[in-house]
Amino acid sequence: MSSTAETIQKKTEATNGANVSLWLRQISAILRLELKKNFFGKRSLLVYLLAMMPIGLLIMVETINPLGRETAQLPTVFSIFYNSLILRTVVFFGCAWIFMNLFRGEIVDRSLHYYFLSSVRREVLVTGKYVSGLLTSVILFSTVTVVCMLIVFFSHFYSSSTRFFFDGPGFSQLFWYVAITILACVGYGAFFLVVGLFVRNPIIPALMLYGWEWINFLLPPLLKKISVIHYLNSLVPVPVSEGPFAVVAEPTPAWISIPGLLIVTALVLILAGTRIHRMEIRYGSD
Repeated sequence: MSSTAETIQKKTEATNGANVSLWLRQISAILRLELKKNFFGKRSLLVYLLAMMPIGLLIMVETINPLGRETAQLPTVFSIFYNSLILRTVVFFGCAWIFMNLFRGEIVDRSLHYYFLSSVRREVLVTGKYVSGLLTSVILFSTVTVVCMLIVFFSHFYSSSTRFFFDGPGFSQLFWYVAITILACVGYGAFFLVVGLFVRNPIIPALMLYGWEWINFLLPPLLKKISVIHYLNSLVPVPVSEGPFAVVAEPTPAWISIPGLLIVTALVLILAGTRIHRMEIRYGSD
C-alpha cells in the first residue's frame, strides 16, 4: 500500500510540474503576442502621445521660463509636477487605456474568441495579458518619470544637479519616484483590467475613480485609505502641501503601503480569473 501511495504521489507531482511548465510557456507566448500589440498596435499611438505630453511640456516651459530659480527649489518643483501631471494624469489615463483594451479591445475587434477557443486556461490568459500590460506601462511611464526629473534638474543647473545626484539624495529620490510609478501601474492596471473585462462602458467607472482620487485630499482619514493615491503619496520622497482645505492624515508607512497594494492587486486578479470562467462573448451587443 505504501509503495502504491508513493507511486500515485510521484505521478501527481509530475503532472503538476508538467502543468506549471505548460502554463508558463503559454503565458510567455501570450506575453510576446500582447507586447507586440501594446507597443506597435493601432491603439498604441494614444499612449505614446500621452507619455510624451509631460516631456514636451517640460521642454517648452524650461526653454521659456525655468520652473525653479535655484537648485534647492527643484526637488519640490519636481514633486509637484510629478504628483499633479505624471502620476494623477499620465499614469492614470495611460494605464486605463492600456489595461482596459487588453480585453475590451479584443471584443471590439471581434478577436477574443480565438483565445477562448484555444487550449489555454482562462486564468492563464488573464495572467499573460496583465503581465503584458504591466510591462508596457512600467517601461513607458518609468522612462517618462526619469526623463522628466533629469530635464527639471539638468536643463539649467548642471553642476549643482550633478552634485545633488552623486553626493546628495538625488538617486534615492529618483528611485522612489520610479517605484511609485511601478506601484501605480500595478494597482491601477489590475482595476482597469477587471473594468475592461466585465463593464461594457468602462469610461464611466474610470472617470468615477479619477474623481475619487482627485478629491482624496478632502476626504476624512478613514476614507482616504480607500484609494490608491493615498498609499502612493505616502511614499513620495518630497511631500508637498495639498492646500488649505486638505484634511490632514498620517501617511501610511512603506512597509504597509507596498504589501497592501500588492495584496489587493493579487485579490483583484484572482477575482478576474474566477469570473472570466462565466464570461460569454456577445459581439453583437458591443
